[in-house]
Amino acid sequence: MLRPMRITDAEALHVPLSDAALMTWWSSAPHGTVEETRDYILPRAGEGRWRWWTITRRDEDVALGWVSVGNRREGVSEIGYLLARAEWGRGIAREAVSAVIDHLFKAEGHRRVFADTDPDNDGSNALLRRLGFILEGRLREEWETHIGVRDSYIWGLLRDEWRDPPRNGEGDRRSKSGGGGGPPPAQRLR
Repeated sequence: MLRPMRITDAEALHVPLSDAALMTWWSSAPHGTVEETRDYILPRAGEGRWRWWTITRRDEDVALGWVSVGNRREGVSEIGYLLARAEWGRGIAREAVSAVIDHLFKAEGHRRVFADTDPDNDGSNALLRRLGFILEGRLREEWETHIGVRDSYIWGLLRDEWRDPPRNGEGDRRSKSGGGGGPPPAQRLR
């Protein structure tokens, strides 16, 4: 499920945000305290340039990660996401990111969605490739991060290229995110 991010998600989101291995490819260092995570979430839990949806299980309202979208110009958005490492390999990120992309293209009429990743972030780059994104370029020395100055891959996806990927594990043997049924993911965005 996807729902708007809340400040009360800080404790659960501190788990991934304090995970040094997961945060390697993030633009900031791992969080040391729940208070630091709360300060990070506070501006993201309200209205702003970016919209943030917390990823939860259907039967449990505990934050596992998030998907975020920043509107860059009319019809063009940047997408970002983070998922607790304990949840990797279950199809959760694919389902959540797909739901948001579907919503952007079908409900909001966007023409383009793009993502910015570290070239060495194999998991994120593989997810974008599976979702149909095209690697459009490499920006050299684009980000100054906690691990040094890093390049960026820019991935792009156009509305006409978007194919509705399998939902809820249908057609993807690796997905363990749940069974069929229920409304399409875009309708679950609240």
